[in-house]
Amino acid sequence: VVAVYGTLSDLLSVASSKLGIKATSVYNGKGGLIDDIALIRDDDVLFVCEGEPFIDPQTDSKPPEGLLGFHTDWLTLNVGGRYFTTTRSTLVNKEPDSMLAHMFKDKGVWGNKQDHRGAFLIDRSPEYFEPILNYLRHGQLIVNDGINLLGVLEEARFFGIDSLIEHLEVAIKNSQPPEDHSPISRKEFVRFLLATPTKSELRCQGLNFSGADLSRLDLRYINFKMANLSRCNLAHANLCCANLERADLSGSVLDCANLQGVKMLCSNAEGASLKLCNFEDPSGLKANLEGANLKGVDMEGSQMTGINLRVATLKNAKLKNCNLRGATLAGTDLENCDLSGCDLQEANLRGSNVKGAIFEEMLTPLHMSQSVR
Repeated sequence: VVAVYGTLSDLLSVASSKLGIKATSVYNGKGGLIDDIALIRDDDVLFVCEGEPFIDPQTDSKPPEGLLGFHTDWLTLNVGGRYFTTTRSTLVNKEPDSMLAHMFKDKGVWGNKQDHRGAFLIDRSPEYFEPILNYLRHGQLIVNDGINLLGVLEEARFFGIDSLIEHLEVAIKNSQPPEDHSPISRKEFVRFLLATPTKSELRCQGLNFSGADLSRLDLRYINFKMANLSRCNLAHANLCCANLERADLSGSVLDCANLQGVKMLCSNAEGASLKLCNFEDPSGLKANLEGANLKGVDMEGSQMTGINLRVATLKNAKLKNCNLRGATLAGTDLENCDLSGCDLQEANLRGSNVKGAIFEEMLTPLHMSQSVR
């Protein structure tokens, strides 16, 4: 039992003195060559030698037949123009089934694939090879700053260093920054809008704008499908022909917004304010809010000629003084909805639920069919 301090040379001197040998190398219990004293931990069992290859005392007292005599050979590798000096045992013992082990298991395997200095030529990246060689030496993954772990991983896969591949995959996963789910601000979005060519399709599917102030912005034709626009301020915004399908608009303010030809299929606008909005497109393109959740919305005074509200939910909504001429309200839930002062001429209310709805002071008579509940 020895106290480890100072440098690796100090440890070798202590080992030489205590064991009566000329110690030149230190191995860990798995046969990894230790070249840095910082890699040694409390209670580690170390093996020292005078240059012989590591032999696991629990398996055999002699090196495997065929490896005796030349695994102590030092050799030099020329990897992408950079030279590395190591031993055959380092390349073979740690990962015996790897490509490197098969390369150097037999002396003549490389033939004449050596440069003028006798170094074995390997056409790979030296900066990614260095962490692999160090891992084979001491069994620790140490990568210098500025080295891309993905590059080291590809080299480890190429050379078949299976145990290192697992370490690298974990290290890469841990190095990834956490996903930023914070809402996009008005400033960020305006910068985004200004940087996008006018004719380019702007896709904002699934983005988080929760609570953002997007009032008075030109948002025509933008794809907001499944985006989070809850509690947004969209007052006076131009959303003409925007795609808000399955978007979350709950609690948002869209007062006086231009919603001509907007697509809001199955969107959630519960509790939103859409007062004095314009859904009416002079060209005949109709806004589509089919299946939308509009519970408790305030759409007072909005222009909604020809709008499609089929099977939408407008329970407890305020539609006072709205223009719903020619609107499709088939199957719509209008329970307790305030429709006083509305223009419902030629509107389709087939199969709608008008229980508790208010129809006072309507601009045109409402002809209730038997299919209206």
